[in-house]
Amino acid sequence: MPNQATAVEWSVLMSAAQQGDRGSYRLLLQQIAPFVRALALRALRDRTEAEDAVQDVLLTLHARRDTYDPQRPFTPWLAGIARHRIVDRMRRRGRHAAREVALQPAHETIALDWPNDQPAGWDAAAMHRALAQLPAGQRMAIEMLKLREMSLREAAVVTGMTVAALKVATHRAIGRLGVLMQAPQA
Repeated sequence: MPNQATAVEWSVLMSAAQQGDRGSYRLLLQQIAPFVRALALRALRDRTEAEDAVQDVLLTLHARRDTYDPQRPFTPWLAGIARHRIVDRMRRRGRHAAREVALQPAHETIALDWPNDQPAGWDAAAMHRALAQLPAGQRMAIEMLKLREMSLREAAVVTGMTVAALKVATHRAIGRLGVLMQAPQA
């Protein structure tokens, strides 16, 4: 807790701030921040969480500054706001921790060492040859949607095809590519 002189000074600054004195308000916020930070660090034991709590307290103080009664001590009023904000943050942290699960290797979606490597037997030249054998509309649909990763709307604008036509062309092209890739190459 601040000493008696500091507590009185904070009360005077808060009263002046309520009357619209911006300089007093700025000075008050600068002076109370270390006090609030100490309270938050003591309770939260995490510097990042404490800084977030300080911001919560200062925002709440700003929003509720009209409720301060200048006839009463300022420090207990501020400590009450800080306590409530810090407890709220601790509850929120507890709720998040209750929902979190430590990840295990079994949770990985792709457990391969190099998931971006090409599968065994992958032949880029064969894929290019198969693409060249597709009808123009199917080839264009695959190039736009799969290779350039355009959206259906973007590809429709570029090709002049409807979204439905692009979907059909892509579906047919993928089926045809599967057949062409299975066929022995001469």
